[in-house]
Amino acid sequence: MFLVMGITGKVGGATAEHLLAHGKKVRALVRNREKASSWADQGVELVDGDWNDSTAIERALKGVEGAFVMLPAVWAPSPDFKEAKGVIANYVEALTKAAPPRVVALSSMGANRTSGLGMITALSLLEQGFRDLISPIAFVRAGGFFENFLYGLQVARGGTLPVYYNPTNRKSTMVATKDIGAQVATLLTGPAWPGQRVVELGSMVSADEVAAQLGEVLNLDVTAFAVPRAGWAQAFEQFGIPKGHTGPAEAMFEAVNAGWMDIGVEGTEHVAGKTSAREVFEAAQNAAKA
Repeated sequence: MFLVMGITGKVGGATAEHLLAHGKKVRALVRNREKASSWADQGVELVDGDWNDSTAIERALKGVEGAFVMLPAVWAPSPDFKEAKGVIANYVEALTKAAPPRVVALSSMGANRTSGLGMITALSLLEQGFRDLISPIAFVRAGGFFENFLYGLQVARGGTLPVYYNPTNRKSTMVATKDIGAQVATLLTGPAWPGQRVVELGSMVSADEVAAQLGEVLNLDVTAFAVPRAGWAQAFEQFGIPKGHTGPAEAMFEAVNAGWMDIGVEGTEHVAGKTSAREVFEAAQNAAKA
C-alpha cells in the first residue's frame, strides 16, 4: 500500500495511475470523496482529511510501504510563506510519528537555493523542513510543467504563444506531469536507499520549441512571444492572482530566466523526461474532443 497525496491533481493522479498500472495498492488522503470518486472506483482507499491535519496524515500513513507528499500550489502566498510552513509542520509531525519505509517529495528545480525564488521558496522550505526525518527520502526536483502551456491551445490560434521566458530561445528544464508520476512511482517501488537523495527531473527545452510543437498540433505556425517584464503583473492578474500579490510568481520566472533552475546541481541525480510538449498538447486536445 502506498499513500499518494494530491491524487485529484495532475502529479498525484499521474503517480496513482502508474502505481495502479503495476498492480500496487494505493491510499489517498482526500477532503472531498465525491471529487475522488473515480479513484475509489479503481480501488483506491480513501481516507478523510487534508494536509492541514497532521492527525489525518498520520492515520493515512499507517502501514504504508511508502508515501508521496507534495505541497498545495499557492499562487499568492503570504510574505512569510505561512501557508507552506503550516503544511510542512504537519507533514513533519506525521512523518516523524509514522516513519514510513520511504518518502518521495515533490520539489522543484532551484529549491537548493534559499532566496530569490518567488513561489519556489515554499519547496525550498519543504526540503529544509524534511532534512531531519527518520525515513529515507527522495526529493524530486521537477522542471516547469508542459501542462502550464495548455492555455496555448486557445490563445495561440492567432499564431502567437505569450510566455514569460526571455529570451524565448533559451533552454530551461521542463517536464510533463506524466513523467513526474512515473518517476515517483519508480522511487516508491524500486530498490530501497539510505538517507536522502535528490533527483532532477526533466529536459532542457526552450519556449520556442514548445511553441513549435504546439503549432504542429494546431496545424499552424506558432511563435513564442516574451511578455514584456512591465506587463507581467497585469498578465498574472488576468490568470486570477489578486492585484498586489503577483510578486512571488514574477520572482519565480525571473529566477528561471536567470538560469537558477537549470540541470546540474552538484550531488544530484538526473532523469530526463520522456514525454514531449507535443504529446501533452495532443493528449489535451484529444481529451477535449472526447
